[in-house]
Amino acid sequence: MANTPQSKKRARQNEKRFAINKARRSRIRTYLRKVEEAIASGDKDAATKALQTAQPELMRGVTKGVFHKNTAARKMSRLSARVKALA
Repeated sequence: MANTPQSKKRARQNEKRFAINKARRSRIRTYLRKVEEAIASGDKDAATKALQTAQPELMRGVTKGVFHKNTAARKMSRLSARVKALA
C-alpha cells in the first residue's frame, strides 16, 4: 500500500496511465481486426484501405509507448505481406 504522498501520487498516475494505454491498445487492436476481417473476406481493396488506416494508429501506439517499435514493424510487415498475397 502506498504510504508516502509521493507513492500515493505515483499510484494515481499509474491508474490513469493504465486506463489511457488500455484504451489505446484496444483502439489499435480494432484497426488490426478490421484488416484481418478484410483479408479473410478476400477483398484486396478493402484490406489495402484498412491497412492504410491501421498503419498510423499502430505507429502512434509506438510513439505513445504502448507497443515496442519492432513489434509494430513486425505486425505491419506480416499484415502487408498477407494483403499483398491476396489475388
